[in-house]
Amino acid sequence: ADCFQLLGVTALLIACKQVEVHPPSVKELLALCCGAFTRQQLRNLECVVLHRLGFDLAAPTVCFFLEHFSQVRLEAPGADAGEAADARSLAGSIAELSLADYSFTKYAPSLLAAGSLGLADRLLRHRSPLDLRVSGYSEELLRECMDQLQLLVSLNGRSLRLLVSLEVAQKCPWL
Repeated sequence: ADCFQLLGVTALLIACKQVEVHPPSVKELLALCCGAFTRQQLRNLECVVLHRLGFDLAAPTVCFFLEHFSQVRLEAPGADAGEAADARSLAGSIAELSLADYSFTKYAPSLLAAGSLGLADRLLRHRSPLDLRVSGYSEELLRECMDQLQLLVSLNGRSLRLLVSLEVAQKCPWL
């Protein structure tokens, strides 16, 4: 039973390293086990698991985080499902535009997703936008990313018009 607890914490550590913006520390994870295991045991089992998986882990993408943040938005009190769907659609198109611009490689997929959703809410003038604090990023970093995305959109409006659905395009008079 003890080994299963260590395996569970190890799997949690690996998963958190893959998808969490701010993963828990090894110390926090070991505290879940009431100090039954050492840092070295956790590291050793992490190596064994990764080796057994052949290091074949899928990287989290912008789409993964767009879905995650959209779900968080829908779970908020007073959420507007229509606004969330429109923002998700436009944000996906904005994020897709960023794939063709090398300057966006400096942003983590989670930051690009949050910035794209924030910009989509701004452009669509939503009454209840996503609270971007859920991303865990500073306001300054989010603003920088959103400003860069805004510039990208303003320079590539024609291309963006081709990427968004007709329904969302009709809600964007600036396109």
